[in-house]
Amino acid sequence: MNFKMLASTALVAGLLAGGAQAADLKIALQDDPDVLDPAQSRSFVGRIVYAAMCDALVDIDADVNFVPKLATDWKFSDDGLKLVMNLRQGVKFQDGEDFNADAVVYTINRNMTMKESRRKSDLASVEKIEKTGDYQVTFTLKQPDASLVAQLYDRAGMIVAPKAAEAEGANFGAHPVCAGPFKFVERVPQDRIVLEKFDGYWNAKDIHFDKVTYLPIPDTTVRLANLQSGDVDLVDRIASTDADTVKANPKLGYAEVAGLGNMGIYFNLANGTGAKNPMGENKLLRQAFSLSIDRDAIDEVVFNGAALPGNQPWPPTSVWYDKTHPVPPRDIDKARALVKEAGFDRVKVTIKHANNPVVTQAMQMIQAMAAEAGFDVTLQSTEFATLLDDQSSGNFEVSRSDWSGRPDPDGNVYQFFTTKGGLNDPKYSNPEVDRLLNEARASTDPAVRKAKYDAFVGHLLEDNPIVYLGTQKYLYGFTAKLNGFKPLPDAMIRLQGVSKAD
Repeated sequence: MNFKMLASTALVAGLLAGGAQAADLKIALQDDPDVLDPAQSRSFVGRIVYAAMCDALVDIDADVNFVPKLATDWKFSDDGLKLVMNLRQGVKFQDGEDFNADAVVYTINRNMTMKESRRKSDLASVEKIEKTGDYQVTFTLKQPDASLVAQLYDRAGMIVAPKAAEAEGANFGAHPVCAGPFKFVERVPQDRIVLEKFDGYWNAKDIHFDKVTYLPIPDTTVRLANLQSGDVDLVDRIASTDADTVKANPKLGYAEVAGLGNMGIYFNLANGTGAKNPMGENKLLRQAFSLSIDRDAIDEVVFNGAALPGNQPWPPTSVWYDKTHPVPPRDIDKARALVKEAGFDRVKVTIKHANNPVVTQAMQMIQAMAAEAGFDVTLQSTEFATLLDDQSSGNFEVSRSDWSGRPDPDGNVYQFFTTKGGLNDPKYSNPEVDRLLNEARASTDPAVRKAKYDAFVGHLLEDNPIVYLGTQKYLYGFTAKLNGFKPLPDAMIRLQGVSKAD
């Protein structure tokens, strides 16, 4: 096996004034992020980089409660049509520009109007945002939106430096400027992303590294080898089969956390020429494909029991899970019957997937399982950012992708299944689903929302634009010298309070 050599990308620690050695941190990522512009990006690993580079208005704590970040407090009006946010004072962007209400108004309007923005559906309920004080903004909504604070915790609420964003336009991702603890230095695609400490950060006292380097290493074996050799300090998502190895090594630390998201297989229904395929044109085939999969077997073989088999956008442990539609057992006879009912003996299908060993192993199992139901599956492995680009452009028949999940259920479904959703790569369109998800978003009553989401799940499992496999746990390996690292359910790597012993 050709191990990725990190020596060429390792950064030599400089000397600080006074002679102390600089504290650098190297993090191995499972994939290379896509564009580093919060308005345009969609990759999970991109959000990991943003956790160090781009503060949002809101954050979450270990119990997935929303807590202040760039906004110090917020309140909805009694009718739910206005959200007032008070902003943190004394904050600077990494180019020295002041953070204030003007910057928030600029960023939100950029997210809502820029041609390339993927945040439009995140903010679809917003009629306008106004400056109502030097450090206060007011959102006026088209209708009540219980999910808005959750959207402002994510990329839609990551505030960018207006002057830099205006100067760069759609190319902002090449030189991003935010208000986070680390500022962008350089990016070499497929090799490294380098950030350095921003001394003007509002919470600089909790930042203990001078430089952070992110190294995309898709191969789980290579990531583990680099951790064991000391070439990296922290690994994003070790393989479940490597967990015991990490735990047994006294030089390493281990942590895990259950995620909020899902693993899915996306079918191209109406996204360009790639939609001209039997799987996209016939829901009976998609139903058959789902029934051909043994989700429990994939969990045991691929994830060593560390995943939660599932069939909905949220895990079976979630309060939003519809228990009237449990995870279906594999039913090969019914799957074959549905293939026949659709008018086929055998169906050729090409599935694209990310080029990491865990996904590849799972897809090879699915390939063999589906063959028994009448599907001749060809697998195409590709780099993850390319996979996302292909999904967006419609350059796929079927694609296997992950979603890291959001604290509010809206964040797991609205963008994916509403007709104009920014992440609706299958181009699924169902007016009844649009109605249900808009009504769920507009209600602040959990019981009303649950009923709407349950009704939505019925349509989802009938149409199957995305077939869900389950939810992963996030497993981390790191040097035992690392102190203070605590993973949260969103799997973002927060560096506040984290340090490394000499």
